[in-house]
Amino acid sequence: MNTKIYYTLTDESPFLATQSLLPIVHGFAKAADIDVETKNISLPGRILAAFGKASDDLDFLGKLTLDPSANIIKLPNISASVPQLKAAIAELQKNGFDVPDYPDAPANDEEKAIRAKYDKVKGSAVNPVLRQGNSDRRAPKAVKNYARNNPHSNGVWNESVKTHVSSMSANDFYGNEKSITLAKADTFKIEFVDESGAVTELRAAKPLLEGEILDATVMRMAALEKFIAEQMADAKAKGVLFSVHLKATMMKVSDPVLFGAFVRVFFKDVFAKYADLFKELGIDANNGLGDLYKRLEGNTKEAEVKAAIDAALAAGPDLAMVDSAKGITNLHVPSDIIIDASMPAMIRNSGCMWNKEGKLQEVKACVPDRCYAGIYEAAIDFCKKNGAFDPKTMGTVPNVGLMAQGAEEYGSHDKTFIAKAKGIIRAVNANGEVLLQQEVEAGDIYRMCQAKDAPIRDWVKLAVTRARVSNTPAIFWLDPQRAHDREIQKKVEVYLKDHDLSGLSIKIMSPKDAIVETMTRAKAGLDTISVTGNVMRDYLTDLFPILEVGTSAKMLSIVPLMAGGGLFETGAGGSAPKQVQQFLAENYLRWDSLGEYFALVPAFEQVASTTGNAKAKVLADTLDEANGKILEYNRTPTRKIGELDNRGSHFYLALYWSQALAAQKDDAELAAKFSPVAKALAENEQKIVAAFANQQGKPADIGGYYLPKPELLKKWMRPVAEFNAIIDAL
Repeated sequence: MNTKIYYTLTDESPFLATQSLLPIVHGFAKAADIDVETKNISLPGRILAAFGKASDDLDFLGKLTLDPSANIIKLPNISASVPQLKAAIAELQKNGFDVPDYPDAPANDEEKAIRAKYDKVKGSAVNPVLRQGNSDRRAPKAVKNYARNNPHSNGVWNESVKTHVSSMSANDFYGNEKSITLAKADTFKIEFVDESGAVTELRAAKPLLEGEILDATVMRMAALEKFIAEQMADAKAKGVLFSVHLKATMMKVSDPVLFGAFVRVFFKDVFAKYADLFKELGIDANNGLGDLYKRLEGNTKEAEVKAAIDAALAAGPDLAMVDSAKGITNLHVPSDIIIDASMPAMIRNSGCMWNKEGKLQEVKACVPDRCYAGIYEAAIDFCKKNGAFDPKTMGTVPNVGLMAQGAEEYGSHDKTFIAKAKGIIRAVNANGEVLLQQEVEAGDIYRMCQAKDAPIRDWVKLAVTRARVSNTPAIFWLDPQRAHDREIQKKVEVYLKDHDLSGLSIKIMSPKDAIVETMTRAKAGLDTISVTGNVMRDYLTDLFPILEVGTSAKMLSIVPLMAGGGLFETGAGGSAPKQVQQFLAENYLRWDSLGEYFALVPAFEQVASTTGNAKAKVLADTLDEANGKILEYNRTPTRKIGELDNRGSHFYLALYWSQALAAQKDDAELAAKFSPVAKALAENEQKIVAAFANQQGKPADIGGYYLPKPELLKKWMRPVAEFNAIIDAL
């Protein structure tokens, strides 16, 4: 019986790690007659597919999620900002691929068509396609126990810490949100009506299902710019670093514009003085200070403009730094300030970020929109009052997240628009009736999102199931002051009645109250399931794992697809770029593949349960045992050169997995096959590990950042012939 698991090829350090890990997975899976097939959903892969230069693997997998037999392992991929997209395009062109430049300002129909193709590639292009189920994400017991026995530091906190979160008090997405639930199936289109009454269609009619929730909101640019200027002055007065935290990758239409507002306001005088030059050079504040510097290179006014920028930096508040040594500020690149990675890292560092001298300093964290800023504000206030969390004793916070079928904000890209002029943007149904509308001024950001009824019903069911299975209290994080959450809560209250809740603790609380209760319980060593929408799922499944176990890369993330299959997601990739930089400089890869190890277990289990393949169950059980040993003997990568890296960790996975297979009694054929493998790996352990260590300390040229060359990948990621021979013989 041949059964297939689809394994995704993605980007950066997860992609590098795959070159070393996948041969092991192929070899072991083959012994159970399981085919592991790769599908390329990387940024360059998506670009090539968009222009017919490669197969559209993302489209293939998207269709597969609707098949009850779907079995997909999904690694972190780049959700590209415009600077990342342009860099990938340039690299593809350099390697001979005929793909066009990204048109910043399309001047004709051809360029508009090119831009439309690229806009489908950038930002959160992958997750809405693959996530056709809700999220069940938690720290495996082995990971939690390891963190308790090998605790990391969460810094030092007290009430004197000046770090704080600053958000708008009005005219943000939160304050302007309107939400309705559809009584019957319909369609809706989005229109702009200018002051003269002229109507422009922004989005053609699309279907709405009965019971679907539809939202519309607007961020007023004038209010945002006023807020930024006020916070700059306040940060300077308080002597704290000024930082901004957004999601310019996933929220690919709205958040780059928010980021650009921070750049424009911070360097207001520079943008005013050199407006004509910046227009000539195609400088867009949304792409950050780094892109500005790049476009200035070689210009006759380069030194003059840089001096003006330096003067603005000196006059304003000190900026938080992404890389102090290289002078990369918080305003350099929009994809460098991803909130779900940057805020937990700050909280773990005693509420500090790095300053220009390379020292930790307290921070004003600007999260302009209030929809989710409050959870970080409450978390910081909790740490000030109660001190840092102790990984040895703190409880765990699994998450059940609503994300199926493009639910909530990450599915909103095709419904987000920057107003070109004063007027009204409205959603109109099939009868021409206005469902929702917002008044806008030029520059305002209009955003809509949808949440279908079936995913919400499934989300409630998953939350109750997890609470029952784990005997853990669950809290739905829903804000009664937010229009969208009020509509969601109505459905939650109805659908909870479909389930037996006896003996369970299920609450509905506002996010601020929910995080305080959850953190209070965690501080006391108690577990709490957070049941949240899509964006907060993303934020919490970094925040709590980083506090609990030091990283979000070791989480078990299962997405039971609504059609019946399974999507198994591996660790978060927020630190992937820095890991690649270290690898290129030192040939040391600190990406931790534990998330992949954990994801493979339920993937094999699904094969066993759906096909009756008993060998697949043996593979799952023995891999689970091997994962325990990886943690028990600390065979995961560290941050420092000279120690075990990602490739060395893969060796130990192969060793422990083969040993477990050789020792098990359920399948004599597998035991016989892997006994000599285990023996060969054990006998050569010191030699192979030493060979991996000897590779470190030299630059690693892989021929490209976005599209490395296969022969160089093999050279650097599979450098030990003795190990390769044992694995390839499988």
